[in-house]
Amino acid sequence: MAPVTTEVALETLHTTATSIFTGALEACNIESAFDRHIRFEGDVMRRLLPDGSGPETIDLGKYHRIFVIAIGKAAAPMLETLLDRMKRRKGLRGVCCSSQIPRERNWRFRYFLGGHPLPNEDSFESARAALSLVKKARKDTLIFFLISGGGSAMFDLPLDPKITLEDTIAFHQALIGSGAPINEINTLRKHFSAVKGGRLAIAAPEAAKVSLLLPDVPLRTLDALSSGPSSPDHTTVGDVRDLIARYSLDTRFPASVRAFFDRDDLPESPGDKSKPALGWRPAFLPRLPWEDAAQTKKHAPAGGMHGEDEAFRDSVFEVLLSSHDLVDNARRIAERMGYHVAIDNSCDDWDYADAAKYLLERFHFLRKTYPRLCLISGGEVTVTLGRSPGAGGRNQQFALACALELARYRGERLTVLSAGSDGIDGNTQSAGAIADPTTVARAKAFGFEPEASLATFNACPLFTALGDSVVTGPTGHNLRDLRLLIAEND
Repeated sequence: MAPVTTEVALETLHTTATSIFTGALEACNIESAFDRHIRFEGDVMRRLLPDGSGPETIDLGKYHRIFVIAIGKAAAPMLETLLDRMKRRKGLRGVCCSSQIPRERNWRFRYFLGGHPLPNEDSFESARAALSLVKKARKDTLIFFLISGGGSAMFDLPLDPKITLEDTIAFHQALIGSGAPINEINTLRKHFSAVKGGRLAIAAPEAAKVSLLLPDVPLRTLDALSSGPSSPDHTTVGDVRDLIARYSLDTRFPASVRAFFDRDDLPESPGDKSKPALGWRPAFLPRLPWEDAAQTKKHAPAGGMHGEDEAFRDSVFEVLLSSHDLVDNARRIAERMGYHVAIDNSCDDWDYADAAKYLLERFHFLRKTYPRLCLISGGEVTVTLGRSPGAGGRNQQFALACALELARYRGERLTVLSAGSDGIDGNTQSAGAIADPTTVARAKAFGFEPEASLATFNACPLFTALGDSVVTGPTGHNLRDLRLLIAEND
């Protein structure tokens, strides 16, 4: 049995990892992020970090009506912040669809409690309400789209009105369990939906549009955020059919959905199809502290909406926060604690097992040189679910895979935390989990078989029994996941 001092040290490491995660999340404040990018001076909205994707100032006084469509897990705090900063109320109307209904509601808005990770009736009703509202927009209308992660499920309506809510839920279930990365999942959602893939924007072709974004997708694929209701889509029907074949989804879809995608006249989503499928994104991309100039130049996006449908021409896009802010905040906290910090986001969208193997190999290599080490990795991993998965999510699955490898290092002060910034991991109420070299032994002492829990995607009961679940409750954020690998060696 490991010495008591080691057990105490591991408990301290658990606390340290949790404090880095929660501290990084708390530092991603929506209000302060909003104020770094947008300022209202009377009836003028000023962009503080202009990027070439639109005008630096917008005169709200030019518009007779202002509509606001708030979608996603952060919809309520984003809307509250906008209404606090923007004093204009004349002609103001909107729709808010989120995972929580705010206690204080503005009478000018309709509020909906959308389903996540699977749509519900409010998902359909909110989409109908938003479509109905934006179709009233004219040249004298300005539309704010406040878009955060989670909107793909919370806010949906099939393009084919014959497809039921039950079949839409089955469609989303098949995508979630496919093992496909989020941008590919959302390619299918965009072509399925009446409000995704730019279709909400083109319902108001004459209106000016401002999209304020809190992405839970890679910055290179911002049109995948909530499946892109306000942005042009450059994926094609051909891409959709390739993905269905690649992941054998036709056998998982209900008959009505399968028939929809099999149509010879399956409509393209709006967007310039001559551009690369992953080529569009707003011109703003933050310079990351761990990037060098060559990387920044390599990833520098092209600005403007040239060649797009007229409905997108008068559009502005602002990224208020992203997973890079979450990673950078974690870096700052860990460095203040005296850790050597390394950042590696290269396993974003990898299978969880491959990501665990890669990050652990890098971790063990680095800690030979840096005994007090914090390896940080942002983004998401993927999980291909079996027919009857248990209780768990991608973060707990990743943590358990790490625990099985860390069992070889009994007696060493190592820990791994993996958690989602939204506070929810898969079908559980946990954000994620923490693993260390004693996890496997402790789990077996409680009667669990860790390998079986991993194989059946049932990691949550194990970590809950050990007291090693990360529980935050809904955070009002969705900035992807954070993984921390921490070592304190002699």
